[in-house]
Amino acid sequence: LIAVFSGIGEVSIVLIVLFSILSVLNIPIAPVLAGFGIVGVAVGFGAQYLIRDLISGVFIIMENQYRVGDVARVANVSGLVEKITLRKTVLRDLDGIVHHIPNGEIKVASNFTKNYSRVNMNISVSYGTNLDHAILVVNRVGEELAREEYWRDIIISAPKVLRVDNLGDSGIDLKIMGDVKPIKQWEVMGELRLRLKNTFDAEGIEIPWPHMKVFFGDPQQIVAGLACPSCAHVNPPGSKFCAGCGVSLAAQ
Repeated sequence: LIAVFSGIGEVSIVLIVLFSILSVLNIPIAPVLAGFGIVGVAVGFGAQYLIRDLISGVFIIMENQYRVGDVARVANVSGLVEKITLRKTVLRDLDGIVHHIPNGEIKVASNFTKNYSRVNMNISVSYGTNLDHAILVVNRVGEELAREEYWRDIIISAPKVLRVDNLGDSGIDLKIMGDVKPIKQWEVMGELRLRLKNTFDAEGIEIPWPHMKVFFGDPQQIVAGLACPSCAHVNPPGSKFCAGCGVSLAAQ
């Protein structure tokens, strides 16, 4: 905001100095202003987009929609706001690419970091997991994180399980949410994932992953139960031991 008004001030000073010089030289100012008016009309036809950008920039600044240092999505581009002028907004995305966006092109502006940010993540557990136990573990890890010296100044409300979010193909998704200081949600989520993985390992809670078991051979033999439960080798009807690994097939 300071930079914007500084630029306006510089232009105003230049105009005042110009008119003062004309006055000292006894050059009539009225014809000059009239000339500016004619030029303004001519330029106005070709400067409609510029005027639109400037008006949009005024509203962006006066309404404090986003500021330098915020993370925002404007005109379908997301990134860190590096500069705001009356004409354009400058964003730098995660790849380091700088985007110059005319303010008149901005129809929707989404500010990810105004006042506070939110941890919003899912973690999956296997279908054999005791969900009540898993939820208690997740909430405990979130509370422990929020109490630690470094993190307590960042975390506003401890991350905890909000709900069972989805019954997926390979596991059950738990929705975790919590409020943190602006721009700190990614740091908190990274630390939380690390701690949840270590705690799940210690508690015997399995994080599922998609996998499949492939059987080779006659489907009728597989249905008949002659596929070895250990190595999936398909044995001929009447086999007592698996030809692939030697496991007894008597129970089949």
